[in-house]
Amino acid sequence: MNVLSIGGSDPSSGAGIQSDIKTFENHGVYGFTVITAITSQNTKKISKILPISSKIIRSQLESVLSDFQIDSIKIGMMYDSSIIKAVHVMIKNQKCPIVVDPIIESTTKAILLKKSAIRDYRKMIIPLATIITPNKRESKILSRCSKVKDAARRLQELGAKNVIITGYRESEREIEDFVMESDSNYILKGKRIKMINHGSGCNYSASITASLARKKSVHEAAKIAKEYVYQSIKNSKNLGKGIKITYKKNSEIQKQLSLSIIDFQNIKNVSKFIPECQTNFVFSKNKPKNIKNVLGISGRLVKSGNDVIQAGDLVFGGSQHVATALIEVSKKFPEIRSAINIKYEPKLITKAKKRKMSVLNYNRKKESKNSKLKENSSISWGVSSCLKSEMPDIIYHKGDLGKEPMIIVFGCTPTEVVKKIKQIQ
Repeated sequence: MNVLSIGGSDPSSGAGIQSDIKTFENHGVYGFTVITAITSQNTKKISKILPISSKIIRSQLESVLSDFQIDSIKIGMMYDSSIIKAVHVMIKNQKCPIVVDPIIESTTKAILLKKSAIRDYRKMIIPLATIITPNKRESKILSRCSKVKDAARRLQELGAKNVIITGYRESEREIEDFVMESDSNYILKGKRIKMINHGSGCNYSASITASLARKKSVHEAAKIAKEYVYQSIKNSKNLGKGIKITYKKNSEIQKQLSLSIIDFQNIKNVSKFIPECQTNFVFSKNKPKNIKNVLGISGRLVKSGNDVIQAGDLVFGGSQHVATALIEVSKKFPEIRSAINIKYEPKLITKAKKRKMSVLNYNRKKESKNSKLKENSSISWGVSSCLKSEMPDIIYHKGDLGKEPMIIVFGCTPTEVVKKIKQIQ
């Protein structure tokens, strides 16, 4: 998945396009950038702003949009009317989701959107928004409404399809966001860390942009972003002499699995691999002892028409069945650390054997009654019963009464797992 951030450059990397790139990477998407302004800033202040000429902005956008498939766009700092007009002309016909993050004033109180440009911003930028993500103060400035619900409604009238007003209500331990979709509105609650920081707004909107590229709903994207921002504030660092910079770094395990899930989703006709019980994709720590040592999807990879979408986040303990199978295999072959379950099709087994893969199977009908009665023991029994001296590429079974036939593909890494699936498709 490819995403584009259009906004200002922050040399401290606390906000702006530098921050967006870090967030995109943490979400497993590839980030492109178009710079609208160069700022001189640190954790204490913004000392200078140099707006980029409209000609160069159009040229940057032309370079990116003419060469790459863009799956979602984030619009950040616009600063003046010439920038707004240049971006509007180049972006108005894009078909992908667009997230508008109004950047009006910095945390250090520098003006990042000229008052003279607000009228053009309302007219040309807000109507582009699939989602607009102002904080409470920004929503009032843009809508001229003092009440949050009225402000959200006005922003929709100006053209934004969905509105998320962050920091709608705050307490010592909780912070609430107000979400107005096209046909509903609701409150999203989250934990609050009382701290002035640099970068949380950019983290939020960039996270939503990445989630929309991965075909998440507005509600899912907002929930993911809220948790991501909480973690980035929780891990913020005193890198300079002023306010803290938000910081979030995903583990290498999370990055590898996230990118491989995207590779799997991009396989041609990928939906044919999804069984009725749906799919999970896992990656474990070294020598996993239990499912808490195995990273998986808290929901599943599910069919959506001809596409496959990720329903749930990557969490340790997110998978029960595929993780259990992986743990059994890793007991004998510790180099095996990743697995995915796919729909059983005889032709896939035939192709795997032609590719000289190690293919094992077990018969669920031979499982003892005691084993069947014991919760979550069937997979452990089946996998352990068929393991031989040769490390498996695939283990399958043909099902039983009320049990769907299944194939599990194993590998040392998620990348290897996807490669094996491509070989048998």
